[in-house]
Amino acid sequence: MIPADSVVCDRHAGWLHGAEMVLAPGEHLQVMPLTIFRRRGHGRLRNGLVDGGERSLLASDVVEMEGVKVTSPLRTALDLGRVRWPERAIAGLDAMLRLGAFERDELLAHVHRFTGARWVRTLRAVAPLADGRSESPGESVLRLRLVERRIPVEPQVEVWEAGRFVARLDLADPDSRFGAEYDGEEWHSSPEQRAHDRARRTDADEQGWTIAVFRRENVFGPLADVDRLAAQAYARARSRQGLPT
Repeated sequence: MIPADSVVCDRHAGWLHGAEMVLAPGEHLQVMPLTIFRRRGHGRLRNGLVDGGERSLLASDVVEMEGVKVTSPLRTALDLGRVRWPERAIAGLDAMLRLGAFERDELLAHVHRFTGARWVRTLRAVAPLADGRSESPGESVLRLRLVERRIPVEPQVEVWEAGRFVARLDLADPDSRFGAEYDGEEWHSSPEQRAHDRARRTDADEQGWTIAVFRRENVFGPLADVDRLAAQAYARARSRQGLPT
């Protein structure tokens, strides 16, 4: 049992709201300490099943789900965006925006509440870039990397040619006909999935698009080479369209 004023927060709140991608890898398969906080001044829970503390919460920051107090979708997003690493922040913000419970303008309007709070600089930097159209954490981080390289991409861009649907690209800049895709293991690893990817990318290439494909090792970890690969592919795309590089 936990005190009645306890509130589920952070990634576990996001999961309860339906944003399953905010969980840590494999967390849906094994029990990890739940992130549960109490309001400031009420003390913290101390046991092996809970990872929490005290947090300043407005009445509007808390909702009740099946008798359990949970931070609201908006407050959950604001908390997920206040972490050390921008990659985790953008993935969490995108996942919460995707729920459709609030708009990005509403998110931005509440950032000022956390002036002086830990990692608020990350929230300030990343919140303007959040986009609910992202379909996976990998796509979110790839988009962040491209934007940092000043490559102007939009999520989920449909490619049509003479009234015929060609492909839907994870990220794309229609002006330069540059596309970037993140191939995660779950949806892009079987022979059938890879054959489908090759076919639609070949079709897009024949319509003048330059498609760069990134996998986990390109985007995450010490050997990530996304910056170099993206810059090279974007330059090729612009050159192909006769645009300055």
